[in-house]
This record gives sequence, structure tokens and C-alpha cells, in this order.
Amino acid sequence: MDIVVKKQTNIQVKQETNAPKNPTSFIIAVALVALIGGALFLYSRVSWQQALLYVLGAFGGFVLYQARFGFTTAWRKFILYREGEGIRAQMIMMLVASIFFMPLLLKGSIFGHPVAGNVHDVGISVIVGAFIFGIGMQLGDGCASGTLYHIGGGDTNGIVTLIGFIAGSVIATTHFDFWMNTPHFAPISLIHQLGAVGGFLLQLVLLAFVYYVVTVIEKRRHGKLISAKIENKNGWKVIYKGPWSLLVGALLLAVMNALVLMINGKPWGITSAFALWGAKFVQLFGVDPTEWAYWQDPAKLKALKSPLYQDTTTVMDISLMFGALLAAAFAGRYAKPIQWKRPSRMTIGALIGGLMMGYGTRLAFGCNIGAYFSGIASFSVHGWIWFVFAFLGSIIGVKLRPYCAYKN
Repeated sequence: MDIVVKKQTNIQVKQETNAPKNPTSFIIAVALVALIGGALFLYSRVSWQQALLYVLGAFGGFVLYQARFGFTTAWRKFILYREGEGIRAQMIMMLVASIFFMPLLLKGSIFGHPVAGNVHDVGISVIVGAFIFGIGMQLGDGCASGTLYHIGGGDTNGIVTLIGFIAGSVIATTHFDFWMNTPHFAPISLIHQLGAVGGFLLQLVLLAFVYYVVTVIEKRRHGKLISAKIENKNGWKVIYKGPWSLLVGALLLAVMNALVLMINGKPWGITSAFALWGAKFVQLFGVDPTEWAYWQDPAKLKALKSPLYQDTTTVMDISLMFGALLAAAFAGRYAKPIQWKRPSRMTIGALIGGLMMGYGTRLAFGCNIGAYFSGIASFSVHGWIWFVFAFLGSIIGVKLRPYCAYKN
């Protein structure tokens, strides 16, 4: 009996000795090296602006994770439970960003380079694309920004969604000309059509209207406003360990987007990089995407023929994931093992959701960041149209989520 106990003790000691140590410190080091090294690389090979945008992308990922600032979850909570805190935070974010954007857009330039908002056509392609995206974001359990920060945060489902996102983007570019030839109106900017005062007032009314409707519906359901309880167990370390409130996240993301506009000359976007990555990938197999209508645009064609590190959206997307990785490590996410095993239905749902979002975002000139956030902040009517039809799509997507093994 003593021999058996001794053997069991030796085995237990050996298992404890071979048990993996907490990888948090290692992950923090990797994230910092990637961020600092990447910024230095871009500074030396491209420009200081590209390096700064890389840093801003990381900042965005850090904020998104620590504030858990999601668009998919916020919409789903309102659709299912009539809890509108997330949507109200989005409206505040839009308002603050609009205030920062307006003088820049009216002037049309800053620091010696032109500045333009995300103002696009309004038509069938936007309606269809946004609607498809809305369904897909619920099936994929994350929007464009959500997919990237989920990957950085250790959510393996986000990897599957991203693969579908890239594939869907490529498919959309193969017949992009068909959708561009569907009925549409020319781009409409509120501040250019109605003037600075009129445009801003209408923007304010629209944002306030959404805020008010969400608030009234929530109070009717619950009798009061429901706010997520944030317990600060980290003291002053909450600055980098989190969690942060949605309001803090909204304000910081608005400032971040305004800085992107100032430095890059255009607002924050995410999904154009997915089409570029997919095109670069199919080129490895002898496919020539330059024959597709989407790549006939000179700027897009230039990006396709250039190294990826010269593409601003790619640079910001990569750093967003590293920023979220750093935030997740600080928050203690990686003290627990990553769950790689997931239900097959969830994997299939994430892939289909990614495909739908990738396809929809090309039709609608952007995603929840490029079309919704940056579009509305740019006073674009197309941004508001995107919001309406993506939300309608999300209603359907929420109903389909249980079939993909998601728990609402």
C-alpha cells in the first residue's frame, strides 16, 4: 500500500512540475514586442503617420476589449430583452465623433492633406448588404471590430468568423459591378446638403430620437433603465486591467476615430483589408483578381500591388488584435486555458456568419465601423440607412442563433 501511495505521489508531483505556467507575462511581452516593433518597422519603412495609425489601432483594440464595447451584443440585448444601454452608448459615441468630425469635414483638409468622410451612395446595394451583414453578425457572434478583438481576447470562434469574412469579401468582389449598377442615389452628406447648422441639428435629432426610443421601450419593459454592474476589484489598476464602462469606451473610441481622420485623411474602417487579404491569397493559386470590377479602382489596385504593410486598414486591423491581446492579458484572460473545442453547429454558424458579413460589407460600402460608426459620424445618409437595415437583419439573425448552438 505504501508503494502505491508513493507512486501516486510521485506521479502527482511530476504532473504539477510539468503543468504549464501562467502564460500571462509571456503574452504581455509578445503583445508589447509586436506593437513596439511593428510601430518602429512602419516608421522606418513607410511613415510616421503609418506608425501612429498602427498605435491607434492597438488603442482601439484595447478599448474595445476593456469596455466590452460590442455592436452585436448590444443589438441582441435590445432585441431579446429590451436592454438598450449598449445602443445608447453607441449614440453618444456617434454624437461626440460628429462634433470632432464636423470642422474637419467642412474645412476639407488638415496638416496639409485632404480630409473626407465616409459618405457613399444610397441604394439597393447598401440596403441588401447591410441586411445580410446584420444577419451574419449574429450568426458569427461578432461584427467586424468584434471579430478582431475577440480573436485577440482568445475567442477561437472569431478565427472561424474571420475566415468566412475574408472568403465572403472575395466572393463579393467578383461581381461587384452588378451591385454597383443597381438603382441608387448619389452620396448625401447632411452638412453639405443642409449646411453646418442644419446638418448638425438633424444629426442631433436623429441620434436623440434613437436614444429616446430605446430608453422608452426599456422602461416599459423593466420599469427602469438596466445598466451593467461593473465591480472594480483592481483599484487604480483598472486603468489597464479593466473593466471599463460602456460610456468610457464610447468616448475613447470617438476620440480615436477623430484622430484617425486627422492623420489618415479618412475615418476608421476595417473590412476593406479583408477583401485585400483574400485577393492576395487567391493570387497564390494563379487567380488574377485585377480582372474583377472591384479592383479597377486605382486606389484599390495600388493596394493590391503593394506590400500589405503599406495598407492602412491592414495595419490597423493587425494592431487592433494585438491591442486586444494585451488588454486580455492584463485582465487575466489568459490565466485560463483557451477553449479550442466548440460545437460543430457553432463553427458552421460562425463560418456562414462570416461569409454573410464579408459579402454584405462590400455591397454596403463598409461594416459596423466603416459604414455605421464612421458613416454616421461623417454625416452620411448612407450610414443611417445601413443602421436601419443591419438592425432589421439582426432581428432575423438573433432568431437563428439557437440553431447554431449559441446561448442568447
